[in-house]
Amino acid sequence: MRATQPIESATHPAALLRFSTVQALTGLSRSTIYTRIGAKTFPQPIKLGTRCTRFRAGEIAAWLESIK
Repeated sequence: MRATQPIESATHPAALLRFSTVQALTGLSRSTIYTRIGAKTFPQPIKLGTRCTRFRAGEIAAWLESIK
């Protein structure tokens, strides 16, 4: 079973957020996020391994502010 990441992690700009946390914060689906990453309209993820992708919390927060 996977451990969940507390949504409060997003309040720390240097935190590395899991994909599921980014989905919860943005309300976007996995496929929509990947489409926007490809179009360079969403923060680029950090690949920590072949099956480990993270996003910087500060970049996600800035993106959310930019779409208001």
